[in-house]
Amino acid sequence: MSAADERKLESIGLITALRRGTVPEAGLSRLAVGLETEEEVISSQLSFAAAGHSDCKFLRGEYGSGKTFVIARASEIAAGRKFVVSHVVISPDTPFHKLQAVYAKICSGLTTPTETHALKSIIDTWIFGIEDRLIETGIDENDPVLAELTAKEIEPSLERVAGLSSGLAAAVRAYYIANNSGDFAAAQAAIGWISGDATVANRSFKLHAGIRGAVSETDALMFLKGIAYLIRQAGFSGLFVSFDEVETMQNLTRPLREKGYINLRQIIDMTDKNEIPGCYFLFAGTPAFFESAKGIRSLPALYDRISIISDDEFSNPLQTQIVLSKFNAEKLEAAAYKVVDIYSEGFGRVDTARISPAFITAMIAKITSRFGGRVDVVPRLFLREFVDVLDKCALYKNYSPMEKYAFAPTGETQLKEEEKAVMEVEW
Repeated sequence: MSAADERKLESIGLITALRRGTVPEAGLSRLAVGLETEEEVISSQLSFAAAGHSDCKFLRGEYGSGKTFVIARASEIAAGRKFVVSHVVISPDTPFHKLQAVYAKICSGLTTPTETHALKSIIDTWIFGIEDRLIETGIDENDPVLAELTAKEIEPSLERVAGLSSGLAAAVRAYYIANNSGDFAAAQAAIGWISGDATVANRSFKLHAGIRGAVSETDALMFLKGIAYLIRQAGFSGLFVSFDEVETMQNLTRPLREKGYINLRQIIDMTDKNEIPGCYFLFAGTPAFFESAKGIRSLPALYDRISIISDDEFSNPLQTQIVLSKFNAEKLEAAAYKVVDIYSEGFGRVDTARISPAFITAMIAKITSRFGGRVDVVPRLFLREFVDVLDKCALYKNYSPMEKYAFAPTGETQLKEEEKAVMEVEW
């Protein structure tokens, strides 16, 4: 497939996602508006992590500021830098006070540039790398000795992993032996156990591996350290993990909320001490998470680590937090022109006589007027409706958006719940 064909498919994918009102999976750099500084900061931190260090950053913004988009864009940058990426949405199913659940979610979401649910692939890549080095010494790939030598070569790395988690090292060893002997049920059980699946019931695997139980609250972060080590041993730059909606921790009872904040402080301390080389953590939350009584202020030790100096109008994204500004009309207009270019590459030239600057300005004004001029709550809605207009112009030669477009709500599902909430709440 030519580069032009790939570009066209990417364009189609971008427009398809906008039709659904979702964040596209790829090509986000073509949609990004006003994020040059933020991207530069995150890229610099990723370079630092790739050099064998660890780092973290917090995204702070109200609903409508684009936190989810920035997370997706940061993930895209990380993947382009050969990081394994994983995305976690903090929720009742994955609460931050349960590190085992967080670890399991990270493992289930591990993604490489070529594969999702990539834990098995990552471990295989590490093992294949060892085998390839042995083959380069002159050993035939069909020689039974290769398996024996590979098992011996694996041990030094497993000793390093065992220093972090003996259970993880034993499970990886059991996976290699089972996979190499054709016992794929045991191999799959090993991968499930490594990923934090508490339902693994393969007694034979556990017996041969010499392990009991499952990944627990007390050793989840040690397992994460071991996984991060194997990721780097497999030839990747490191591990990028993003956490969205961390503000949901505020809704818990005080004991659970404080436990979640203590876990967060523990991860920050790990990065500061470089206990998890090659890892970069990105957290996103609303201003209330950072400043309210139920937010991180309730744990002074955590607040001291994350709080920022904000004594003037000049934000400093090099601090622990990147403060995202609200979307405004200028950014929305710039995004519209980018969408026009993307649509042209995916579906053919857009009629700029009908999709004119005057129409774009009028459409922004009309849509935002529905919500008291609050531009910050309408980007998703605007882009979805804007693509609808582009589609109609492509389908109907006699369609005049300035005359025919209905500048009025068409249903009850226009806004997401968080977009409705921000109409009522100002932090």
